[in-house]
Amino acid sequence: MTPALRFLLNGRPVELTAVGASDTLLDFLRIDRRLTGTKEGCAEGDCGACTVLVGRLTDDGLVYEPVNACIRFLASCHGCHVVTIEHLRGPDGGLHPIQAAMVEYHGSQCGFCTPGIIMALYGLWMTNPGATATDIEVALQGNICRCTGYEPIIKAALAAGRAGGQAADALAVERELVAARLRDMRGERVELSKNGERAVIPADTDDLAAVLEAEPKATIIAGATDVGLWVTKFMRDISPAVFIGHLMKSKRAENGEIRLGAGVTYSEAAPLIRQHIPAAHDYWLRIGGWQVRNMGTIGANIANGSPIGDTPPLLIALGARIVLRKGAARRELPLGDFFIEYGKQDRAPGEFVEEVIIPVQPQAMIAAYKITKRRDSDITAVAAGFCLTVDNGTIADARICFGGMAGTPKRATGAEAALTGQPFARETFEAAARAVADDFQPLSDWRASADYRRTVAANLFRRFWLEQSEPGLPVRLSQAVGA
Repeated sequence: MTPALRFLLNGRPVELTAVGASDTLLDFLRIDRRLTGTKEGCAEGDCGACTVLVGRLTDDGLVYEPVNACIRFLASCHGCHVVTIEHLRGPDGGLHPIQAAMVEYHGSQCGFCTPGIIMALYGLWMTNPGATATDIEVALQGNICRCTGYEPIIKAALAAGRAGGQAADALAVERELVAARLRDMRGERVELSKNGERAVIPADTDDLAAVLEAEPKATIIAGATDVGLWVTKFMRDISPAVFIGHLMKSKRAENGEIRLGAGVTYSEAAPLIRQHIPAAHDYWLRIGGWQVRNMGTIGANIANGSPIGDTPPLLIALGARIVLRKGAARRELPLGDFFIEYGKQDRAPGEFVEEVIIPVQPQAMIAAYKITKRRDSDITAVAAGFCLTVDNGTIADARICFGGMAGTPKRATGAEAALTGQPFARETFEAAARAVADDFQPLSDWRASADYRRTVAANLFRRFWLEQSEPGLPVRLSQAVGA
């Protein structure tokens, strides 16, 4: 066990012993290190002005990803390489190709959002040199600019991609050296404190189980895309906090199932989702912005029990199961059974989600829907997952789950009954659209009214029927809303 937080900041090592559970990376950069290029805009991981790159060791080597420094806790940076806008430079020491392109194509006006945009584009430029305009739009989902519009920014990103130079970039040239330095920082549990706050970084998953047995009421923090707002918006006390974003990273597809460690982020899971559940790929890319998908984990999205969590409706419809662990003991249960009522899950003190198991069903009709006030990087009003099996024109099985319609993610059992055993026909889905009104009693809140949610739920059955019965319709619908 060590009492020191260790990471690299741009080109220098950092070692800290006085670190509180609620200390954010953004405050450390701006206040402690005076790296003021990283801005605070929203303080909730929405606007992207605080975007930095965080490099971390994975099974695939050292990976750099854009993240939101405003909701990234400092303690979660142990063993990482944090890169800010101040570290960017071209091979000659001048402007980086991304910066030069932003100047040439007039991609900046007031400049407040510009550093975050450049850092997001830097992450894309390194990993996808041939990025298309669509790739760039996806990369910028989590960056809001109110001045320029996005056309000059997209032109700049395309020009930087054409300019190339990735092999000569500092993060490429120094990658092996940085990776070796980060490996030297790993291995032991880290325990930190400041002003009465405590933060614990377990060495591995077995150590996490031991920590939670000793501290069953500790706040468990993975990507902090939710807990970060507890601190920045609600000033909640999260101490003692146990940071687990570096743990439970296994992911594989075998024996007709996708098995994801609870610490796998949305971005890390995306290739498996695209390959084995292609109908859910577009939905997956609407979970937050790129920065949020690089931080948020599937296990945490389940464990926090939110009725508007993005992954549970789809995963419940697919028949997913989870593995819960306490100490050395493990138990498995259907994901739908984990949610008991609002704010209550089937999880004992000291128990944590360790793995998510998703059946792969290539013959099923699958769809996932996310209804929001704006298309990208917005919180869900209604989410839905559909999974239907049709045999000789008859619906043999139907699993449909909604989020935002009740105190927990919940299956539409009445609508499922209206579908099962019936012909795959418009009239059947009209009957299900009527039946779903009796499955839920939604609330009105700032996201949507109860009447709106009931109308949306019914219309999603009609949309599913149209998409499945008319090939190509999903593309036309996406084009109609400017996807």
